[in-house]
Amino acid sequence: MLKSLNFAKILSLTAFLVVSSIFAKAQNQNYLFNDYSKSFESRVDDLVGRLTLEEKVSQMMNSSPAITRLGIPAYDWWNETLHGVARTPFKVTVYPQAIAMAATFDTTSLFKMAQFSALEGRAIYNKAVETGRTNERYLGLTYWTPNINIFRDPRWGRGQETYGEDPFLTANMGDAFVRGLQGNDSKYLLAAACAKHYAVHSGPEPLRHVFDVDVSAYDLWDTYLPAFKKLVVDSKVAGVMCAYNAFRTQPCCASDILMTDILRKQWNFTGYVTSDCWAIDDFYKNHKTHPDAASASADAVHHGTDVDCGTEAFLSLVQAVKEGKITEKQIDVSVKRLYMIRFKLGMFDPPSIVKYAQTPFSVLESAAHKAQALKMAQQSIVLLKNEKQTLPLKKNLKKIIVLGPNADNPISILGNYNGTPSQLTTILQGIKDKVGKNTEIIYEKAVNYTNDTLLVYQDLTKQYSFEGKPGFKAEYFDNTKLEGSPKMVTNDKDLNHFWQEGQKLGTMTANDFSARYTTNFKSSTTGTITFEVEGDDGYRFLVNGKEVLNAWERNRWGARIYQLKTQKDAVYNLVLEYWQGGGKGNVRLSTGNFEATNMLNLANKHKDADAFIFAGGISPQLEGEEMKVNFPGFEGGDRTSIMLPEVQTRIMKALQNTGKPVVFVMMTGSAIATPWESENIPAIINAWYGGQAAGTAVADVLFGDYNPAGRLPVTFYASDADLDSFNNYNMDNRTYRYFGGKPLYGFGYGLSYTSFKYDKLNISSGIKKGAAVPLSVRVTNTGKLAGEEVAQLYLVNENLTIKTALKALKGFQRFELKAGESKELKFLLTPEDLSYVHADGTMKPLTGNIEISIGGSQPDEKNVLSGNILTKTISID
Repeated sequence: MLKSLNFAKILSLTAFLVVSSIFAKAQNQNYLFNDYSKSFESRVDDLVGRLTLEEKVSQMMNSSPAITRLGIPAYDWWNETLHGVARTPFKVTVYPQAIAMAATFDTTSLFKMAQFSALEGRAIYNKAVETGRTNERYLGLTYWTPNINIFRDPRWGRGQETYGEDPFLTANMGDAFVRGLQGNDSKYLLAAACAKHYAVHSGPEPLRHVFDVDVSAYDLWDTYLPAFKKLVVDSKVAGVMCAYNAFRTQPCCASDILMTDILRKQWNFTGYVTSDCWAIDDFYKNHKTHPDAASASADAVHHGTDVDCGTEAFLSLVQAVKEGKITEKQIDVSVKRLYMIRFKLGMFDPPSIVKYAQTPFSVLESAAHKAQALKMAQQSIVLLKNEKQTLPLKKNLKKIIVLGPNADNPISILGNYNGTPSQLTTILQGIKDKVGKNTEIIYEKAVNYTNDTLLVYQDLTKQYSFEGKPGFKAEYFDNTKLEGSPKMVTNDKDLNHFWQEGQKLGTMTANDFSARYTTNFKSSTTGTITFEVEGDDGYRFLVNGKEVLNAWERNRWGARIYQLKTQKDAVYNLVLEYWQGGGKGNVRLSTGNFEATNMLNLANKHKDADAFIFAGGISPQLEGEEMKVNFPGFEGGDRTSIMLPEVQTRIMKALQNTGKPVVFVMMTGSAIATPWESENIPAIINAWYGGQAAGTAVADVLFGDYNPAGRLPVTFYASDADLDSFNNYNMDNRTYRYFGGKPLYGFGYGLSYTSFKYDKLNISSGIKKGAAVPLSVRVTNTGKLAGEEVAQLYLVNENLTIKTALKALKGFQRFELKAGESKELKFLLTPEDLSYVHADGTMKPLTGNIEISIGGSQPDEKNVLSGNILTKTISID
C-alpha cells in the first residue's frame, strides 16, 4: 500500500521500468490510436476495433486489467473527491464536508476548491503512472462525485454529501464543482467528474438495494432532475452514476425513462455511466427483476450503463453475447465511451503534451490549498443565535470550560468520503491556539453523543508481562504489512506511542512501518475490563488468538473498545497489530471501566468559569452510508429522530444553571431540532463537519476574528412531528419550498455580527412572457464591523391557478462590505427561472403576478435577522 510522501524512494524501480517498457512498446507499434495528431474519435475507434470480445468486457469493470499486447495499462475507475481527494494513501488537503460547502453559498469558493482537489489528484495520478500503480483504486482521475441528490428528508445519513434541499442551489454549486474539477483546457480534462446518484435517490439506507420509488412527473422534473440536467447539459459533466434503487419498477441503471428517454435522448449525454457499486448485482439478487447476471448486465448496457462497479456481473456479458441477449456492437458503444474519457484525460498521450501531466507532487497540501480549506470552513459556519451579543467572546477571559463529544474528535471534523491531512485542528485545539496564555482552558468530555457513561481510565501496566519481562514485546517492521523479520524488537513498559512525521524509530523512520505488540494480561479481579484501542493508520486487536477489533483498512472510527469478562488471576494473551503510512503516527492501548457523569457536580465544579463552550451535535460515526450503528435515534446510517440527543440537552441545562454564558457549537451533516437550546442557550453556531481547519475556523468565529455569514442549505425543523414518512418521496410539505409549517430555522437563514440594509430595488413592473428580467438592489453594511452578506432572491407565485413551490430561490450572491460601505447587486431572471413545471413534467412560462423577494433570508423568516427584506410584485403577460 502506498503511504508516504517519499513515494518514489520506496516503490520498486522495477515497476516503473515495466510500465515504461509497455508504453514504449505501444508507441513503437504503428497503431493509429497511438498517433496523437489524430482525433480522439478515430483513435478510440481504432483501439476498440483491435480488442477481442473478452477484452472489451474486461474494460467495462471498474477495475480494468491491462491489455499488454497493445500496451494498454490497467486502470481502476473508482476514485472519490467529495471534499478533497478521498481515501488516497497520501496526505491531502481536506475541505469542509459538501453540506458545509453548500452553506457558504459561494460558487467561486467551491470552484477553487474543486480545482485544487483535482490538481492534488493529478499529482497523485502522475506519481502512480511513474511508478506503475494505475491499477490501484483511489489513484485514478475519474472521480465519482458530486452527489447532487436533493436532501429531501433530514433523516437521510448521506445528506451530508449533498448541497442541500434546494434544486437551484444544488445545480449551481454542482456546476461550479464540475467546472473547477474538469478544468478549462480545450483538449484535455484535468479530471473527470461524475454526477450521482441518478436519480430520485435519498434513502432510507437500509432499503436502498430493494426500494422502488415512484413520484409524479411534476416532482420528478421540479425537484429531482433539475440539478442533473444542469450538470449534464450545461456543465458537460464527464460521467453519471446510476442509483441502487428502482424507479417505477425498473432498476435505475436499466430505466427506460431515466437512462434512455431523458439522459441519452432528451439531454444528449455522450459521457459514460457507471453503476453504483454492486448495483447490477441488485437486479437479480435483491430487486428480483432479472433472472441472472447475464440478463441484468445486458439490460443495463442496453440502457447505457457502461461500467459495472463490482466484481462479477458484467463479466457475464461474454455469455450474454453468445446467447443473443446483446450484440458485440452494443458492447462497442460502451467501451468507446470509456476510452473517450481516458483519451480526454491524456492517458494515451506523452506527458510532455498534456499540461496537467506536469502537475508536481508538491501541490499536495500546498499553502494555497490549506488557506482555501480554512476560508471555506469559516464561510460555512452559520450563526443561529446570538442573544445579548454573547459572541464574540473576549480572548482574555480567565477560565473557559470546553465540553462535549465533538470538542476533541478529529473524526467529526473530517466527515465521510474524506482524505487524511497531515495536520488537523479540533475545536479544543482551535480554542487553545486562539486565547492568550493567561486564559485557563479546561476540557471535560462530559457526555457521549447519546449517553452520559464515559470510560474512566485505570493504570493496569503492572498487570502486563511477556517472556518474564514487564510490559509488551514490541516488534517493528519496515513495511506496512508485518512482512518479513522485524527490524527492531524492544520491550515497552506501556503502549502509548506518538510519532511526529519522519521521526526516528530506532534505525527506522516512523513512516511506512508496522508493529506487533504482545503481552499477557493477568486479571486481578473477576468482572469486566474495557480495553480501548486507538491507532493511525490501522490496527487490529486479538485476545487469546481471536480477533476482536479490526480497523486495519479505512480506519475512521477513532478509539474503539472491547469489553473482556475476566476471572481473578486468569491470564489473557493480548496482541495489538498496527501500521502507519505517511504523516504523524500514534497507537494506544488503554484500560478502564464505565461510569455515569454526574452533571450537577460537573457544573458546580466549574461554576467559577467565565464561559462554557459545549461542542455537541452528531458525527459521521453516527450518520453515513449503510452503517452498522445501534444507538437511540439512529439506524443503518440514517436517523430515526432529528431531535438533539436528550443527554446533550441535559448537560446544557446543568451548565445554564450556573448562570454563566453557555455557547453551543453544533456539528452535524444534517438538520437537528433544538427547541430547548434555541429558547434557552444564548449563543448557537452550526459548524457542520468543517474539514482539517474546522477548529481554527470555529475559534475565529467564537472570538471575533471572523464575522460569520454562512446560510443553512436545509430547513431546520422544530421536531419530528414536522416530518412525513421517510419512505415517501412525494414533496408535499417537504423542504422550505413546500413546507407549510414554521421551521426552527429556515433554509437560507444565518446571522452576522454586523447588520445590512437593502434598498433601491429596481425592477420593471410589467414583463413580457418568455423575456429575461434584469433587476438591481443596493446593500449597505449599517453595522460597526466589516462582514459578508448572502443576498438571496426568491420568487413567490401569486397565480393560484398554477401549481408551483410556495417560494423558490432563483439567485444568490455572497460578498463582503466594510462598515458603512454600499454595493449595487445585479441579478438576471432568465426565461427558465420564470417558468414552472406542468403536471405532465413539461416546462411552461409563468403568467400573472409574481412576488420578487430579495434580502439576507427567505421572505418570511421568523427569526430576528441582521437585515431587511425587500419585495415587489411584477405582472407577467
